[in-house]
Amino acid sequence: MTTTLSRLLVLLTALGAVLVAATGPAQAHASLTGSSPADGEVVATSPEHVELTFSERVSLTGDQALRVLDPAGERVDTGEITDLSADGVVRHGVALTDGLADGTYTVAWQAISADSHPIAGAFTFSIGAPSETSVRLPAQGPGGGTAGMLYDLARFPAYAGFLLLAGGAAFLLVCRPGPAARPIVQRLMMAGWTAATAATLALLLLRGPYTGTGLRDVIDTKTGTALLCRLLLLGAAALYVAVLSADRPRGRRARGALAGTGALLAPGIAATWALAEHASTGPWSWLAVPADLVHLLAAGAWLGGLAALLALLYRSPVPVPRAAVRRFSRLAFWSVVALAATGLFQAWRQVGGWDPLLSTRYGQLLIVKTALVALVVGTAWISRRWTARLADPPAGPAPDVPDTQDAPAGPHTPPPDNTDDPARRAQLARQRAAVQRTRRQRDRDRDTGRSGLRRSVLAEAAIAAAVLAVTTALTGSTPARTEAAAGSAATAPQPLSLQLPYDTGGPLGRGTALIDITPGATGENVLHLRLEDPEGLPNGAEEVRIALTLPAEDLGPLRYEPAHVDVGHWVADDLRLPRPGDWELSLTLRTSEIDQTTETTTLTVG
Repeated sequence: MTTTLSRLLVLLTALGAVLVAATGPAQAHASLTGSSPADGEVVATSPEHVELTFSERVSLTGDQALRVLDPAGERVDTGEITDLSADGVVRHGVALTDGLADGTYTVAWQAISADSHPIAGAFTFSIGAPSETSVRLPAQGPGGGTAGMLYDLARFPAYAGFLLLAGGAAFLLVCRPGPAARPIVQRLMMAGWTAATAATLALLLLRGPYTGTGLRDVIDTKTGTALLCRLLLLGAAALYVAVLSADRPRGRRARGALAGTGALLAPGIAATWALAEHASTGPWSWLAVPADLVHLLAAGAWLGGLAALLALLYRSPVPVPRAAVRRFSRLAFWSVVALAATGLFQAWRQVGGWDPLLSTRYGQLLIVKTALVALVVGTAWISRRWTARLADPPAGPAPDVPDTQDAPAGPHTPPPDNTDDPARRAQLARQRAAVQRTRRQRDRDRDTGRSGLRRSVLAEAAIAAAVLAVTTALTGSTPARTEAAAGSAATAPQPLSLQLPYDTGGPLGRGTALIDITPGATGENVLHLRLEDPEGLPNGAEEVRIALTLPAEDLGPLRYEPAHVDVGHWVADDLRLPRPGDWELSLTLRTSEIDQTTETTTLTVG
């Protein structure tokens, strides 16, 4: 039975890891919302810098964080990235070298969002006119590939190890199962410590390839610092496990000291997740971080304690005391209450509505997790019923070796040890141990209450492994609220920007007309017109007229005379585009009594 249990737990862990891998690479929280120059924009003169605007706080570290490449693939930025964030807008910029030639330039960037996930992208802009470019960026960005898959897989044993470590300690301190239970729970806790430590070390080493940065850059980030702190705290936890599992009597003061030490270590380790992942970003983060701490600790007390109880039910040489099982039942109940309260708060914070819950990957995983939690709670209710039927085991410890001299002979009773052959004595000792194990299992299986409890707790543990796998996948997914907002921003109408060279034929009659139409959609719009001379300085005009025509529907011309508001600047705040389609815009400029021109272009309205 013990072998079967071990194989089952290994299989559940492997299935959980497969589920984490099957959910795909971790998706980022932050996203690029704008840039200057904009993607595909053609500017008349060389800009002094390139600016990127993000939806959330990001970290741009390393030499490859923000690059601007000319058509030949050579860098034309200074490499000095400046944080230009202000008034809640997250913006970063990099200066460009002077006097860039005409052509198409590529902006390649990679960053780390505040919840630890890497993001990357690229776009182009042109000076003067578009040109051919030899820049070829890698198809696979940071966060994907083999490094991304291994990083995602390593998060599962890190979480699972923490739950076993924290839950085993809580089980020993709160449930007090007796001296016979300590070695078993200690082995479980050490297995959890080994898994958490190995996984954390792997995460730290994989962090560089995962984010596309060097190890020194990783250590300087919030996530790298959190991983280092976790390793240090896990080192202290190893000593704590040794003291907690020591086979010596303890008074109330000693138990209080151990409980106090655990109350510092467990939240400290849990904080390395709460302060570096989803809880640290988004709305209400000041409340989300402590709520995430409570959520992790409650999960450890419940699921880790459940694993400790399962190990004792199958491997303890004596029956688990009824009082210990009942104490765990109460501990699990209040842990589930804490999990439900903090989980509902985090779901509200990260989802924000029914549509994101149903349409996003994060929301769908949350639905699966909720269903699994409901299933494990139902199984726990069955376990509580079995707990109520438990009877106290007989008083006195079970003998380690049966008295075979007084016991009646039977087919499974080994012969008496009356030989001087050491090999024969060792064989007889093994036989006696096998007989003892068989008798203990037979006596254990006669207790229908404990047999039913073992089965229900095993079912709880199996479902809990699936819950943990889904939870790990959730930590690597973009929160539903953020994904929905990014989708809305992607489908929202974008302002229209146009550039028209003009020449009226007279003195000071040459230049470029810069036209911006906001929001660039059907309905009411605002048009800004700026005239620049060949040197990029504001240029004047005696008269400005605009006409819009939609040839496909024989609509127009719609005529407007923008108001002059500043040198070289005109505004039409009553521009109306009643239908989507390809509109022809005609701009008429008169710079003197006889010098006039009309330039025409096409703008697409969605």
